[in-house]
Amino acid sequence: MKYLIILTQLLLFTVMAQNTGNNNKLNELIKNGEFKKAESIIAGELASGRLSPQEIYNYNFYTDLMFRIERDFTKTEDDVLAWLSKYYPGIKSADLEKWERDGSLEMRRINGVKKYFKNGARNLFRINKEAKKRFIEVEGNEPRELDNFLAELLPQLLKESAASGKRSVMPIDFTIRYTLTVKPDVIPAGEVLRVWLPYPREIKGRQENLTFISANRSNPVIAPSDRLQRTIYLEAVTEAGKPTLFEASYSFRGYSIVSGIDFSKTHTIDPLSEAFKNHTGERAPHIVYTDALKNLNAQITAGVTDPALKAKKIYEWINDNIPWASALEYSTIPNISSYCYENMHGDCGIQTLLFMTLCRMNGIPARWQSGWMLHPPEVNLHDWCEIYFDQTGWVPVDQSFKLQKSDDPQVRYFFLGNIDAYHFVVNDDYSQELFPAKTYPRSETVDFQRGEVEWKAGNLYFNNWNYDINIDYKKADK
Repeated sequence: MKYLIILTQLLLFTVMAQNTGNNNKLNELIKNGEFKKAESIIAGELASGRLSPQEIYNYNFYTDLMFRIERDFTKTEDDVLAWLSKYYPGIKSADLEKWERDGSLEMRRINGVKKYFKNGARNLFRINKEAKKRFIEVEGNEPRELDNFLAELLPQLLKESAASGKRSVMPIDFTIRYTLTVKPDVIPAGEVLRVWLPYPREIKGRQENLTFISANRSNPVIAPSDRLQRTIYLEAVTEAGKPTLFEASYSFRGYSIVSGIDFSKTHTIDPLSEAFKNHTGERAPHIVYTDALKNLNAQITAGVTDPALKAKKIYEWINDNIPWASALEYSTIPNISSYCYENMHGDCGIQTLLFMTLCRMNGIPARWQSGWMLHPPEVNLHDWCEIYFDQTGWVPVDQSFKLQKSDDPQVRYFFLGNIDAYHFVVNDDYSQELFPAKTYPRSETVDFQRGEVEWKAGNLYFNNWNYDINIDYKKADK
């Protein structure tokens, strides 16, 4: 049982990291997209009758990994050419090959056939600077509603904090109704579905007054408050021809945090502090000090000694060099921080793990935080982190919200040390065991935002269910 718990936490990377015998061969075959050959080896081993339960578990992971990769790489060359023709009339295969070579268009060969990342065509205009210019020529360059919303909000938060002398300001009361719907007949009728839905963390001065309102299934189990990836667990029996709906409602008060970090002042980090002991150093597989990242860090922080200024340099470098792009499922990426640097793009969580890795490399405590962004103009899954200095304690950092377009340096650097109340916290760490424990591998091995589903015979991946979040907002009394 202990072995299975460890596997549940590490999931696909336990298998991907093994380098002996058939495991080494399978890793190479999957890396090269030779899935049919890998499947043949797996089928032979599973049929041999000589495998231990642990080995069976591992081989099934390989099958799961290939399935997940194929779910991400669904587009054919014709699909991509058709999508891009609006922006490049007369586009040819040779044009795609150029973008494939420079990493702007994510592609894998699977069983000898070119397959493109399902969001790869759109990502081209986020990753490639020349393509981005072309996209703007066709679509225009109007600012996002979220940008306008933040341009108005952030100066208000800074003003309120300065006037009140408070770190936690401008609270919002949120009421959330979260639903997860398993599609009809995904599993046989009469079987029990086990479901984990996101539930708020309780954080003094950040996320308070948490109240459970209701669930549509009897005997909901709310994870204890010390669980770093927090859930509400529900069960239901499936009915033939009908979807199975899971719903939970709760409310909480969220505060914006203005830390008052001042980059003109000296900052220190006590190596005997709990923050330093627990949140520096490597944490495989996603926080690893590779030679490439060591060299990058040396370039970014050359001549800088103050840890806060090092964090600022790292934030600026990622802001300037790593564009946001829609991401592969994290469970298919062996080392997320290295992937970010090797591919020079990433979504919020991928950028965050690179930022965290570089901070930790400099002895700056860094820890994960994630959940949802609930801004009225834009609601979505979201990841960020926190870093620590003796003078400030833990302060939030949202790498993917980037440097803001403002002449006021406090506004420009707002998301390096501050955060707004619309960042809804579900997780204070990644890759933690859920409560109650999940039997099968998670669909999302790193984060927890959408939910998780399983039944007695296995995990149900994202293609088998849908999720939705409904939010009511109310400005709270200060």
